[in-house]
Amino acid sequence: MSGLVNALVIIAVIVLVVVRQCSAQRISDRRRWWVLPGVLFFVALREPGLVDPHHRTASAVVLGAELAVGLATGAGWAWTSRVWRAEDGSLWSKGSRATALVWAGGLALRAALYGVAVMLGVHQGSPALLAALAATLLIREGLLARRAAAISGPRNGPVVGAAVRQEWKDRV
Repeated sequence: MSGLVNALVIIAVIVLVVVRQCSAQRISDRRRWWVLPGVLFFVALREPGLVDPHHRTASAVVLGAELAVGLATGAGWAWTSRVWRAEDGSLWSKGSRATALVWAGGLALRAALYGVAVMLGVHQGSPALLAALAATLLIREGLLARRAAAISGPRNGPVVGAAVRQEWKDRV
């Protein structure tokens, strides 16, 4: 893929993720939460330029730091997201203000790493960014799936002890 296509894929994934995190989203019982991060990793590994051939060691260190920041951002994002079981038994999640701070911190750290790479003369292409984004999404989705599985309550009925909410038209 060309650099422009990679940039468009990265922007599209980030927009999709931010829109999804800012609104309440139902967590399904799907077992394939790892597919999107897997596809992003595949695309990142398939593209040349993941490691700068002229600065292999420095490039690998920067890439490792980028992946570590991605993992930390994903973990912070998952732990700051609110997860709850609705009255109908479905699971939901929504990012909080702390989630936005985690995102801002992750972006600041990535910008700092990019600056360090430039100072070292290391070229970082879009494959490194795709790999870090995949790491972020992988750890976030994995931790959210784990948190959702830990929430007690019946899956097909209302939560025990929950008040039954009546609709306006039922009260008239």
